Amino acid sequence: MSDKTRRNYTSTGRPRFATTRWSVVLAAGKSSSPNQKQALEILCQSYWFPLYAYLRRRGYDTHQSEDFTQAFFAHILEKKDFQTVDPKYGKFRSFLLAKLKYIETMPLTETCLLL
Repeated sequence: MSDKTRRNYTSTGRPRFATTRWSVVLAAGKSSSPNQKQALEILCQSYWFPLYAYLRRRGYDTHQSEDFTQAFFAHILEKKDFQTVDPKYGKFRSFLLAKLKYIETMPLTETCLLL
């Protein structure tokens, strides 16, 4: 396992959220930013697996967890939720988990319609 991969896991082997790079988060929320697309890609790649693992720990099977995770990203990208993120409002991880819990409350069939 590479050092980069190892940093994405806790000492118990559980996936963990990446350290928030607020410059990337804020660039993802600015449509005028020339780096917006790259910032969105970085955020999706950095946070997809920890969110998926969170859902798996909550008891969802592989396919349901994948569907919820994909629906989550589709939802926040469509709603441009990254534009509302600000470090003064709290942790980025808390923002992501709150949005994920919202998606989780939708029936899976409705959630899949977001895809």
